[in-house]
Formats: sequence, structure tokens, C-alpha cells
Amino acid sequence: MAKKMLQYQGSSDYIVSDEMRNSVNIAMALGKPLLIKGEPGTGKTVLAQSIANALNKKLIVWNIKSTTKAQDGLYLYDTVQRLYDSQFGDGDVGNIKQYIQLGKLGEAFMAKEQLVLLIDEIDKADMEFPNDLLWELDQMSFYIPETRETITAHTRPIVIITSNAEKELPDAFLRRCIFHYIEFPSPETMEKIIRVHHPELEKKLMDQAMETFYVLRNITNIQKKPSTSELIDWLQALVVGGITPKDIKQEMPFLGVLLKKNEDLDQVLEQVYERQVNKKDKSINKTLSRFYR
Repeated sequence: MAKKMLQYQGSSDYIVSDEMRNSVNIAMALGKPLLIKGEPGTGKTVLAQSIANALNKKLIVWNIKSTTKAQDGLYLYDTVQRLYDSQFGDGDVGNIKQYIQLGKLGEAFMAKEQLVLLIDEIDKADMEFPNDLLWELDQMSFYIPETRETITAHTRPIVIITSNAEKELPDAFLRRCIFHYIEFPSPETMEKIIRVHHPELEKKLMDQAMETFYVLRNITNIQKKPSTSELIDWLQALVVGGITPKDIKQEMPFLGVLLKKNEDLDQVLEQVYERQVNKKDKSINKTLSRFYR
């Protein structure tokens, strides 16, 4: 009888769509990496933690930087320490294995039980990085020439790869992945997400904050649209600051939590001013004075 595959259904702290849930389960069933794209702040990274929590598995995170090489994820050979020991130490420098340190991918391969491996923001690395991982991700093994040893995965990890689409990924790499794009949450989905983080939040406050949030996102020429995570932070700031729904509508307080660029703030204030002038609402002067204090 075939072994029943684990099924991801979401977790108590993470809201998933049917499409995302299906993508995760298909990737696990086929033993392929799941490539997740979407706007920053839409929960790409948190998805891996949710999968680990839901399936009761350990999570290993490999944070990718612009200087990261594929070799870093496999293993590192500490030649400096070996040279130091050969000059000043009394250990056996002939035992090269003691100078080999496994990277995050190597750790995932050596784990006795299946775990979740997050390769976070793969598009930050250079263009050759994804291709350099193709063989290892396909074969779940790699060779260490210094020790003439092949490391083979005990069990295939659940691999989640995130990308902010800063760079295009090679076609050969894409062919080996299951792909899912996280659409920005609709107001209905956003309300469910908010309730996970702020279950006791007053409904009127949430509704007014969400209305303002989506208005800001729809303003043209915004360079960095506010994200889900920033909305969650903004709601916390509103609660701590004792802000009422009326205050949000009239003053839009704590905009610095949502907007992180001066150009975006200026753009928002300009459109707010024009709208208020068209309505012949003289109170805009009071509102603008608060922004520019």
C-alpha cells in the first residue's frame, strides 16, 4: 500500500488560498521545489514557517544575499583555521573533515527526518546562482572534493524558494520548480488575515483603516505600495495611539508606518489636498499642518 502523503491545509496563524494550498501539496507530492513570487510583505517567507508548523517539521532558513554563492549552501572549507592549526596548534591537520562545515543545504540533506528548507529571496544573488543549484536540487546530493565524500540526502526536504522578481530566473531553473504567485489579498481575505493578528480589533476601526489602506495602494505613481505586513503594523499603531475611525478618515495618522519614501508621502498629500479642495473643505489646512510638523 502506498504511503499516504502529508497534506498541508494551512495553519492557525497563516491564511492560505485554495490555489496556494494546492501548489504546496503538489510540490510535496512531486518532490519539487516550490517557487513563490509576490509583492514584498505578502507572506512569502512566512509560508515556509506555516508549512513547518502545520506538518510539525523543523525549518532551516537560507537567507540569500547579493554575495551568496551556491557553494555557501553546500559546505565551507575553513582553510584559514587549518593553516593556523598547522602553525600553532597541536591537532591533526591531516583530518580535513574537521575543517568542513555544512551550509544550510548540506544541513537539510544530512537531517535524519524530513524538514522544510527555505531559500529566501533567491533573486538577490547573481544570475548564475540558480543554475549552480540545479544538480544538487535535482539529485539531492553533492560532492566534497577535499574529503572525497558524497553527501546524499537521507530524505528529500520540502524546499520553498521565494523571489521578489528583482531579477528574472533562468528557464532551466524554472522548469524544475512548481510556481505560485501570491496575489495581493482582496479586502475579504485581508480581513481574515487581520483577525489572525488582531482578533479583538474593533470592526469600525478595521474597516476604516482598510478603506484608507486600499485607497493609498491605488494612488498612481506610488513607488512602494504599502504591504500587508505594514497594514498589520499600522493597525497596531492605531490601537496604541488611541486613534478612532473618524481620526483615520480626517487625519490619516502615522502615515510613516505605511509609506516609506518621501516621494510617496508627497504624492499622497498632493492628491488628498486636491480632493479636499474640490470639496471646498477648508479643514485640509489643519490636516496638512499635522503632516509637516
